[in-house]
Amino acid sequence: MSSIGKTYNMPPQPAEESATTYLDAGAISIGVEYRVVDPESLRETYKHDAAQLAELEERSPEGGFFAEGLSLHVVAKADGHEYLRFDLFDDPPHYHYNHPPVGDQYTNNVVDYDPVANGPMLDWALARLRHRLPDMLREAGGDAIADHIDPAAVETALSEVQSLAEAARRPADAR
Repeated sequence: MSSIGKTYNMPPQPAEESATTYLDAGAISIGVEYRVVDPESLRETYKHDAAQLAELEERSPEGGFFAEGLSLHVVAKADGHEYLRFDLFDDPPHYHYNHPPVGDQYTNNVVDYDPVANGPMLDWALARLRHRLPDMLREAGGDAIADHIDPAAVETALSEVQSLAEAARRPADAR
């Protein structure tokens, strides 16, 4: 199991299905969601699991996590698991290698993104999906899914992902 980034023993907060548009990309779907993360919504998500809630509280900054921005969700059609997530937040931008649970044990590696070295995160994330997706899926424990990635299907979806992402990132009054 990888130890890249910061390792959490809890899954990332799930996508809000009503706010997420999923696009078919062959063996995967790519979800585009504008998210608002706050301490109350996180507590609500993890309240069912005392260990996860305790980890959230222990690892939260003073006042809790607050973030807003675009998320790209990479979900396998075969098992419905979200293996990768790109959180294009202003502070802090990051991405996830979200391993499938083993029993009730989770491994969620959160990797900080460096916009100074890598440029705009949307461009970087789309390039990773075009050129590194199978490798990233394997890193997240999705070997079987990685073996079925169709680059043409991913490329077809990515033009729509980019359009949806750019629209979601514009201020509401400019849409």
